[in-house]
Amino acid sequence: MKFVFDLDGTICFKGQPVSDELLKALESLVELGHEVVFASARPIRDLLPVLHKRWHDYPMIGGNGSMVATEGRIMSTVGFDHEILLVLLDLLETYNVGYLIDGEWDYAYTGPVDHPILLNLDPHKLAARVALHELKSVVKILMLTSDDMAGLEEKLRLLDVVVHIHQGEGALDISPTGIHKWSGLQQLGIAAGEYVAFGNDANDISMFQHARHKVMIGDHPQLASFASEQLQLDQNIEHAIAERLKSLGRLYAVTSV
Repeated sequence: MKFVFDLDGTICFKGQPVSDELLKALESLVELGHEVVFASARPIRDLLPVLHKRWHDYPMIGGNGSMVATEGRIMSTVGFDHEILLVLLDLLETYNVGYLIDGEWDYAYTGPVDHPILLNLDPHKLAARVALHELKSVVKILMLTSDDMAGLEEKLRLLDVVVHIHQGEGALDISPTGIHKWSGLQQLGIAAGEYVAFGNDANDISMFQHARHKVMIGDHPQLASFASEQLQLDQNIEHAIAERLKSLGRLYAVTSV
């Protein structure tokens, strides 16, 4: 069986790397013959710092599906269509948007100098911060601030793009149409019903929809209706996840696809 994990708020917390307890639980899954996949809103560049280097060759989905990596290299990226991108760039100017925009590896940033996202942005200095026009392609746009965020969201909903709202931050996360975590899993050759999914936010809905078993961390009203079970987000969450991985690992070692 394949086990697919979102990162932030699911198996890593407050921007810290995945804990030793959870890494050992993941290793136990591998020892039982299961496969481990990471699927995050972060670009591949920013997955690496929160995972021990021994996990860097494992399959990864970044940018909510716009980037897919395996065996330590990016195998595919999907950028915005040129015409859609022009409209998005116009909206950035019209609504005075502070943004984080990811290319295939480098990024452009105009958000606040004290925004919390900077704590997780390329901490190992693996990429370059460049001007927006220097990005050869744009695979993901995170709109952090605006003079009229509600009006901006309304305009975005009219476009052929995927829009997620980051719970608690109010940021608008924009991906190309048809791009989500499930599309990334399909690029890795993973079929519906072949995996167990762990997630915590609306951007995990697509991978929950096609999973055999879905574990929601914490409480998200949009994700809850797709979850098989819920683990409460409290001071014992990492231990609770590790214990659940032990039981699910044993269960699907017998019944894996």
